[in-house]
Amino acid sequence: MIVRILMIDDHPGMIEGYKAMLLLNKEQHNIETISAFNCEEAYNLIINPANSSAFDLVFLDYSIPEFPEQKIYNGEDLGVLIRKYLPNTKIIMLTAHFDAIRLYNVVKKIQPNGLLVKSDYKPPHLLDAFEKVLAGETYYTPIVLEKVKEPLFTKGFLDTLDREIIVLLAEGFQIKTIATKMNVSEDTIKKRKSKIKDLLGIEKGSDEDILKECRALGLL
Repeated sequence: MIVRILMIDDHPGMIEGYKAMLLLNKEQHNIETISAFNCEEAYNLIINPANSSAFDLVFLDYSIPEFPEQKIYNGEDLGVLIRKYLPNTKIIMLTAHFDAIRLYNVVKKIQPNGLLVKSDYKPPHLLDAFEKVLAGETYYTPIVLEKVKEPLFTKGFLDTLDREIIVLLAEGFQIKTIATKMNVSEDTIKKRKSKIKDLLGIEKGSDEDILKECRALGLL
């Protein structure tokens, strides 16, 4: 059986490592790969109608060079695009981030077939994930399963917009830039920040106070 994989990662060495590991697959699948090293390259491959059924699987890194012209800023945005244009393609996302907010966002928005935190697995686990995902199973590393159970998420207190605002604040962006990235008004961001402060029990404070409380709760 031939397995066709789109590998999206800005580190060629990582892609070569993934290829070498997959050659050891137990079912002796033949692996065919196409690589993309940034969001723009990946975007052009994903939306191309000729590729609508070209890939069985995508290996998707979270942190890759953005494509702001199309509002594609990371692997999460690409994952949403993959679900739209390549609905039958399975996704394995790999990320160095292990904060609860990002992981929950990925699970909620993309529902990847595999989600691996890079510090939470060893190379052989990549092969386990590949084989289980191909078999129709889901593979999440232990820290993912732990983090996505945060009560502030599962009970609906912090919704998608709230979580994205917190992530962008943590990355150092100001209100104007956050509004542009999220395609909403600055007033919306201000109101959401007030809501977040209320949820976190912050009566008065700056963006840094929001981030401090999120870190204390293990959300960042």
